[in-house]
Amino acid sequence: MVKNVLSTAGYGTRDWLIQRFSAIFMAVYCFALISYIVWLPSINYYDWHNLFANTWVKIATILFVLSLLFHAWIGMWTVFTDYIRSSVLRAIKEALVLIMLAACFFWALMILWSV
Repeated sequence: MVKNVLSTAGYGTRDWLIQRFSAIFMAVYCFALISYIVWLPSINYYDWHNLFANTWVKIATILFVLSLLFHAWIGMWTVFTDYIRSSVLRAIKEALVLIMLAACFFWALMILWSV
């Protein structure tokens, strides 16, 4: 059996799973962050700084950002393939979205891991 590995067509199960797991992870992260805010009602800069000084919080935040970016990419790719018929226009828009998402990821890295 010949399998075309360069094809963009697929059954969608992988994309569906990525979106569901990313949504669950983002919900858990948001719940934890909201719980932290509720737990410390008079939160200030030093509380935020101490929270994000922990390596595990930085890693969880980067995983949140990655989940958000994968979630957004799958959603945008689905919309583009459903509604934009011109392959050239679709490729341009997909490239612009990928560049924007990559820029957001590197911006988040710089924010979290800067001193």
